[in-house]
Amino acid sequence: MTRLFGTDGVRGLANEALTAPMALKLGAAAATVLTQNRRSESRRPTALIGRDPRVSGEMLAAAMAAGMASKGVDVLRVGVIPTPGLAFLTDDYGADIGVMISASHNPMPDNGIKFFSAGGKKLPDNVEDEIEAAMAQLDETGPTGTGIGRVIEEAPDAQERYLAHLKEAVSADLSGIKVVVDCANGAASQVAPKAYAAAGAEVVAIFNKPNAFNINDGSGSTHMEQIQEAVVEHGADIGLAHDGDADRCLAVDAEGNIVDGDQIMAILATGMKERNALHDNTLVATVMSNLGLKLAMAEQGIELKETAVGDRYVLEELGRGDYSLGGEQSGHLVIPAHATTGDGTLTGLSLMARMAESGKTLAQLASVMKVLPQVLINVPVSNKGKIMDAVEVQEAIREAEAELGSSGRVLLRPSGTEELFRVMVEAADEEHARKVAGALAAVVAAV
Repeated sequence: MTRLFGTDGVRGLANEALTAPMALKLGAAAATVLTQNRRSESRRPTALIGRDPRVSGEMLAAAMAAGMASKGVDVLRVGVIPTPGLAFLTDDYGADIGVMISASHNPMPDNGIKFFSAGGKKLPDNVEDEIEAAMAQLDETGPTGTGIGRVIEEAPDAQERYLAHLKEAVSADLSGIKVVVDCANGAASQVAPKAYAAAGAEVVAIFNKPNAFNINDGSGSTHMEQIQEAVVEHGADIGLAHDGDADRCLAVDAEGNIVDGDQIMAILATGMKERNALHDNTLVATVMSNLGLKLAMAEQGIELKETAVGDRYVLEELGRGDYSLGGEQSGHLVIPAHATTGDGTLTGLSLMARMAESGKTLAQLASVMKVLPQVLINVPVSNKGKIMDAVEVQEAIREAEAELGSSGRVLLRPSGTEELFRVMVEAADEEHARKVAGALAAVVAAV
């Protein structure tokens, strides 16, 4: 049976794969599992529910609230808020459960549900499995009378609490910095421009008028051409692009060049090391980060710890070593001193703070890392499980690694959601990377 929870909660086409009855049942099951040791006669468990602006979020949030209330959990609906804002508020309000209704950077018709435990922490796999098992055994009846949970439909101070947190986390004066922010018509449409302006930056906001249907539509961190043009047009110092739920941030320099998550990590890690704020002089990133990041960090005396692909693995490694910074090439960065998950607005503030304290442009800061050409080929396969065991694949990998030497890298891995095998090659020049990747892909396709 296919597991309900994926790499980042439950996700699918709203009202088809992800329906209101499913959300109701999931809410009841989550309430049962996540509050089983947190109930007492004097204390009722509580949950926070937030969402991004997509139209199906209203329906799913209502269903989720009903399911949780049916199991005796009081629910506070905080409305449209970024995912990291919901995680922060779960801790700040002292709630037992946080629920975010969002499909992040996915198109508007999709939606998703992700849970946070007390303290605003993402759930480990085994707890998600417990919730899924509880759905299958769910008793449709629950407490009656005063035992039924209350649903409060509005939290008027939620956004202000989150903004105050961001201001405290990054207290730099950003006066003199002009920033264009692409809000993707998503959850950051109000918060991000306010946060940047409150820090003193001159803000030009684009795609900041969500109407329930335009989230991520030709905008945000998956459509960088829009902000590249806007930065040049407005003569800005920097552009910041968020995704639908604002846990990501990619940047653009004054010339319109993209500064990706790897480069942002290099900039922030270098600055943190200078301030003695980078624990064990270590940065955490996934195996998909550009080899240029590893080489740049070595030059700066910073160790790079690599994890499997996925923010949950970055979070695990950050916790294991009590490290100060980690993230992904996609712009999903985690700064544990101030956030329990990736926070795009916090990343944007931190990046501009680094510009302000160093007196350097974004392009000058990004030059700490040379991005090596990276070629990725998705190869359709009939059986992902047998690819890496094939003798011919292992031999092809050895030959490719010998050819590239220390100036390149090879990475083969299965897709987590499709019958595809991903072949990634980095080299000193793009033509060489394409040649090696094509040869490897041909071997994989023939298995």
